[in-house]
Amino acid sequence: MNLTFARTIASAYAGTFASTGIALGLLCTLAQPALAHQQVYNAVLTGLAENPSNASAGLGSAVVTFDLDLMTMRLQTTFAGLTGLVTASHIHCCALIPGVSNAGVASQTPSFAGFPLGGSSGAYDHTFDLALASSYNAAYVTASGGTLDSALAALLAGAEAGQAYLNIHSSFRAGGEIRGFLVPVPEPSSYALLLSGIALLGWAARRQKRG
Repeated sequence: MNLTFARTIASAYAGTFASTGIALGLLCTLAQPALAHQQVYNAVLTGLAENPSNASAGLGSAVVTFDLDLMTMRLQTTFAGLTGLVTASHIHCCALIPGVSNAGVASQTPSFAGFPLGGSSGAYDHTFDLALASSYNAAYVTASGGTLDSALAALLAGAEAGQAYLNIHSSFRAGGEIRGFLVPVPEPSSYALLLSGIALLGWAARRQKRG
């Protein structure tokens, strides 16, 4: 992720989320080491990133790690301050215009297994077996060549090209309240900052939920 972009987002919402530490979390959620045979991506989720954009006060942060040896995808995400209540969450691919266009659901439907639904904040950490058809949207597999291998190849290519995004849908915006496009992680040296960001956002989400 670009540090300038993270600072801009955090600054824009610092007043709203000063009590939860989310602004600080966004600044810290910058990178994770790209180990051998792993592809790692970050995303900052906002209402402004939706198409069309919306005035959601919510923010989120995510890390998506593809392990090409184990054939898995690990999704780690935290979010808080949503205007509506969560109804579903997916990874979408592949947007015609990177960072702008909408795209169909690539991941499992109707939502990620075990994703925290029905609230305005939450945290999620789950690893999906990409060798299983249940990890994908069947329509995406069909549109991407008809096999799990071709679907995975399309998803990886889309993520690398900036055409894949994580979307959290809610009662406020059925088409998506906050989303963020996946950005390749270039700098292994920022791993500690990433972990700090995930921890802070998780703490913020839990605190807001209790409140």
